[in-house]
Amino acid sequence: MTAVKAYYNGKTFVPQNPVSAEINQEAIVTFLEPQPLGAFKKERLLSLAGSISHNDYLEMEKALEETEKVYSNEW
Repeated sequence: MTAVKAYYNGKTFVPQNPVSAEINQEAIVTFLEPQPLGAFKKERLLSLAGSISHNDYLEMEKALEETEKVYSNEW
């Protein structure tokens, strides 16, 4: 048995990854409890968040200052 993550678009179930299955192959669908969207976003953000050293911050700040716009209508 293979587990496939999918979502329901109101008409059909759409797999979130490629699926190797035959046309009309039977499947078992399990509905998960809805998770508040805010909690998902917070989890995702925390998984991507990190920190940088103060020296790296200063280096990035300097690079940004060097790329500031010269003219107000510049892109």
